[in-house]
Amino acid sequence: MDPARHFQVLIVGGGSGGLSVASRLSKKLRHNQVGVIEPSDKHYYQPLWTLVGGGAVNINSTVRSEAAVMPRGAEWIRDAVTEFDPEKNSVRTKAGRTYTYDFLVVAAGISVDWDKVKGLAGNVGREGICSNYSFEYAPTTWRTIQSFKGGDAIFTHPATPIKCGGAPQKIMYLADDAFRQRGVRDKTNIHFYIGDPAIFKVEKYAKALLEVVARKGLQVHYRHNLTELHLDKHVAVFQDLARDREIVQHWDMIHVTPPMSPPPFIKSSPFANEAGWFNVDKNTLRHPKWHNVYALGDCSSLPTSKTGAAIRKQAPIVAANLLAHIRGDQPTALYDGYTSCPLVTGYGKLILAEFDYDLKPKETFPFDQSKERKSMYLLKKHVLPVLYWKGMLKGRA
Repeated sequence: MDPARHFQVLIVGGGSGGLSVASRLSKKLRHNQVGVIEPSDKHYYQPLWTLVGGGAVNINSTVRSEAAVMPRGAEWIRDAVTEFDPEKNSVRTKAGRTYTYDFLVVAAGISVDWDKVKGLAGNVGREGICSNYSFEYAPTTWRTIQSFKGGDAIFTHPATPIKCGGAPQKIMYLADDAFRQRGVRDKTNIHFYIGDPAIFKVEKYAKALLEVVARKGLQVHYRHNLTELHLDKHVAVFQDLARDREIVQHWDMIHVTPPMSPPPFIKSSPFANEAGWFNVDKNTLRHPKWHNVYALGDCSSLPTSKTGAAIRKQAPIVAANLLAHIRGDQPTALYDGYTSCPLVTGYGKLILAEFDYDLKPKETFPFDQSKERKSMYLLKKHVLPVLYWKGMLKGRA
């Protein structure tokens, strides 16, 4: 049996959270004392997939090789964690190897559960079904919008936590614009079925979005969760959560946001809370029992929206507290729940929602960000991707 490979800091997940922390730590620690376990050889900038689905961005601009974005001072372990043993400060991987650590950081993302909607898995891109929630599928959305000739256009938002909570409605606003440009909007009924009781959690931005909905003539159905698709009849089945009944809705096109959940290997681990998310203190991002363990991003129990912007603020907190811990000091960096959701409301229009744990706006710019602005749309399309690849992943922003 091979001896366990040991790291001062072991990071599970080579996505935005894992690499942002790895970049910061590898600049401060000795070479190859930071290990990153990540099975994928591709790294994706997912926030642009909405604009891919809207035909405004090429899908190939959203991907790099994992090797190209891995920090120089970190060792990439191309494998997947299957089991944690916090009592032994170790993890087991799919390849059957054991890795030990002094400190552990978990940024393993979220599971996209295509099979939780009956009839969805394997059928995206067929029969008018599309979704922006994978690199493979996002281009199907634009093809579906382009070929749409009128009828019922359905957009769904599940009753589970999801990454980028505004994305299910952003593509609806772009589709509305595209239908108008193609002259089919007057022959179209657009329905938004959302599992939540409101269009958005922050009142200031919800009010602005409801004005967009009214202007565009969209029909919103709250507290409805998609459970099944019947491809032969083009009928979607929804659970009406408020009245505990099923309803059916015909579609000519349907953009599905699939249900999401904690990764199974986290859900079954000693680190999970009752809901299956990786349990951490919401301010220090440290596990309440195992103090040499930290987590961030979509897999964590942090009660804020699961966005890349949230991770951009969480990564420096994790790095600072972990480095303090290594020095023998108490972690003092605190995360206030900041997150951001750039809400695209049409081509060249965007509401930049920024807020904290208390759902209070925490805006960056000296103007009312609940107003639709072309400048904020250009920020999302052109500036934020550069900030991500050249700043955030390199530990600079």
